[in-house]
Amino acid sequence: MTTLSPDPTLSLVLGSGSPRRLELLAQLGVTPSAIRPPDIDEGPHKGELPRDYVKRIAREKAAAVVADTGEVVLCADTTVALGRRILGKPVDAGEAAQFLDALSGRRHKVITAVAVKHGDRIWLKDVQSTVAMKQLSDAEVNAYLASGDWQGKAGGYAIQGPAGAFIPWINGSYTGIVGLPLTETAGLLTAAGFPLYQGAA
Repeated sequence: MTTLSPDPTLSLVLGSGSPRRLELLAQLGVTPSAIRPPDIDEGPHKGELPRDYVKRIAREKAAAVVADTGEVVLCADTTVALGRRILGKPVDAGEAAQFLDALSGRRHKVITAVAVKHGDRIWLKDVQSTVAMKQLSDAEVNAYLASGDWQGKAGGYAIQGPAGAFIPWINGSYTGIVGLPLTETAGLLTAAGFPLYQGAA
């Protein structure tokens, strides 16, 4: 991966309205100068595999964000994969219940792709983690659905919320499961010339 020289004059545009990604960026000491979520069609193509899907969506998001020469754009996409099946954001509580029923007592993959754009170049990286969900009772599912925490979450749950109690084991990147893998994100930003850890000892 080609790395550009750090440019302290660059500002960061976050192409996501996710408060979780904003919080994760803060762990890197980064505050975006602007938030510009792109409006693109996020529907999967027929027969598209989950990993190919998230990489394509992250790249298309980054390409769709308008930025000037002094801005670096960061976009990401996360999906839950049960085998070849893509579990996106549920449209309602009924679909969220279907997702949780399918995931209950099984292992699944959470895949997040990160795309960073500077000028006409896009750097892309995807991170895949394995997550085990315990066998859920009807009472647990109903209480979780009533909390509303499933809304806007791939697979119908969020590991950093109440559903964390459903997850006894993961193998991979916790921050990737939340929605922005920090090690890989830092590497992509550095490659694009965005200076991290300024003023670090």
